[in-house]
Amino acid sequence: MEEKKYKAIIEGILFSMGESVELEKIAGTLGLDQKKTKDLIDEMRNEWEEQKRGVTITELDGAYQMCTRPEIYEYLIKIAKQPKRRVLTDVLLETLSIIAYKQPVTKMEIEKIRGVSSDHAVNKLVEYHLVCELGRLDAPGRPLLFGTTEEFLRSFGVHSIDDLPVLSPVQVEEFKQEAEEEMHVKLDV
Repeated sequence: MEEKKYKAIIEGILFSMGESVELEKIAGTLGLDQKKTKDLIDEMRNEWEEQKRGVTITELDGAYQMCTRPEIYEYLIKIAKQPKRRVLTDVLLETLSIIAYKQPVTKMEIEKIRGVSSDHAVNKLVEYHLVCELGRLDAPGRPLLFGTTEEFLRSFGVHSIDDLPVLSPVQVEEFKQEAEEEMHVKLDV
């Protein structure tokens, strides 16, 4: 195998592992002796330094790890501090509204209302810090209870759950009728 291929494999290993990998393991994977493997890694380090690449290979007690070059840190900090853009799809909004109005609520209750699995939606809302686990229901299986967070209140401009709009019985019936009509249209297609 040519050196270029060995270097590509080393780069792939170090990138994929994300943590330090012992020279012995890298050499064993390549089928090379440790000296030849170390020489290849040193060549890669020198090439990357000459090219002023954004990453480097750091030696840590006989092991190697791919790391960001120190000169790049300030840019990493800038991008890490940028607010993440969150997209609330119709499914997420529907799930969030159920949690907001019914909290504390279990996934099973959410799924009963929605009629479909809600694992992904609930997990995404937790990831967005709009929903959190409030504890466990004192029932068989001890299912998790979910509720909204302060981030939810901030994001939707309400001071408390009591400030959420109240639906009139007429609106509830209209929503039910729309949902039923929608289900019939989907079933007829």
